[in-house]
Amino acid sequence: MRLTSAGVALLVATGFAAGVAAGPGGDMLARQFGISPAAAKGVDETEQQTYGLLTLFGNVFDRVRTDYVEPVTDRTLINNALNGMLTGLDPHSSYLTEQQWHDMQTETTGHFGGIGLEVTDNEGLLEVVSPIDDTPAAKAGLKAGDLVTAVDGKTVEGLSLNDAVTKMRGDPGTSLRLTVKRPGRDQPLDFTLVRQVIHMQTVKSQLIGDIGVIRISEFTEQTDPGLRTALQTLRADSKGHLRGLVLDLRNDPGGLLDQAISVSNDFIGHGGIVSTRGRHPEDSQIWYAKPDNVVAGNLPIVVLVNNGTASAAEIVSGALQDDRRALVLGTQSFGKGSVQTLMPLPGNGAIRLTTARYYTPSGRSIQGLGITPDVVVEETRTPVAHFGPEHEADLLHILSNKGADPSAPPPAVDLPAVAKQIPKLPPEGWPAFDPAKPATDFQLQQGLLLVHAMAAGPQAASR
Repeated sequence: MRLTSAGVALLVATGFAAGVAAGPGGDMLARQFGISPAAAKGVDETEQQTYGLLTLFGNVFDRVRTDYVEPVTDRTLINNALNGMLTGLDPHSSYLTEQQWHDMQTETTGHFGGIGLEVTDNEGLLEVVSPIDDTPAAKAGLKAGDLVTAVDGKTVEGLSLNDAVTKMRGDPGTSLRLTVKRPGRDQPLDFTLVRQVIHMQTVKSQLIGDIGVIRISEFTEQTDPGLRTALQTLRADSKGHLRGLVLDLRNDPGGLLDQAISVSNDFIGHGGIVSTRGRHPEDSQIWYAKPDNVVAGNLPIVVLVNNGTASAAEIVSGALQDDRRALVLGTQSFGKGSVQTLMPLPGNGAIRLTTARYYTPSGRSIQGLGITPDVVVEETRTPVAHFGPEHEADLLHILSNKGADPSAPPPAVDLPAVAKQIPKLPPEGWPAFDPAKPATDFQLQQGLLLVHAMAAGPQAASR
């Protein structure tokens, strides 16, 4: 016999088991749950254990509800329990309240109110993955690797990631103060920011000589249309003499799976793009490229990645790398190879549940491993210090990797000779990185050098 979700909710909400010791046996189940003795005898050992655990949950719920130092609502307790149930599974599953669910739906459209900061959980605090370009956070000088310790003077320690993000959101025109620990600084930094409506421009482009540079900061509903517009603009600005592309996916935390597939298909015209495998074999899926969707032609491509390249951005990197459509340059990517499904709970928010692992076209799972660049190039001579995890493998209770080859992918057979001359580290005296000055971006400059060499080879096609 199975206890329905409605039955669990009723038993919990009424404090059904307060003071009753859990234990197996048909008579015990009959007394606790109102099950007939005949039916209780048919309950197997696993189900008896489940009833016992539900009894434990009801005991704790009732004790907190009755004896906590301050009154607390049943909804608060249940919300906390639901979030704990999900976040205890892996770092990417969680429960979303109705407001959080609404905020997430708004964010994926590319328009929301806030300060424009991408963050991840770091042992109870918030580590900045990346400030979004042209937002209050970016203009104030917040940087990747900063650790947000407090919002408006109140610590974020102990808050769920969703709750902490909610605190940073608010009506446009209102202000908030962030307290930040920064690597290399002994004293915390305070930033006062004014919230605004964030119109996320997830795709930006510029022409450097005859090479187009396209930066994707996140995968939202606007990303693929933005990429197609950027390609049109670059072709027009180059007067038809565009010779190659650098696709910058550094510090891109990912986003929508369908957008990663569409972006990959802009460059790849045949074969698989990504596949997913879940708990049930019948739920496995594979997405194939469609020749008519390609908009980049045969332009040679270099993809830039680093430890902030995650999820949907890794899907694109892996697809282009496996297809040998592009060369990947930079440092090891983050290694988030799991897929989260958003499951609405009408009137009660939603759950974000990890339901599958994804695999690159060659069958690689990058979960906990990441994408290994074809050409390794560090951002600086001195490694950037981080307070916490730099990769998925550094997080607690991560999803295991199934189907992965622990070795790096085979070396690219089409590496230009100049690739062997590209240094791994910037030379002594290389200028400090300034986002407004591409000449200070060492990884970008090496990417431009590599794509020029690719364009000069037999793989370069007429445009």
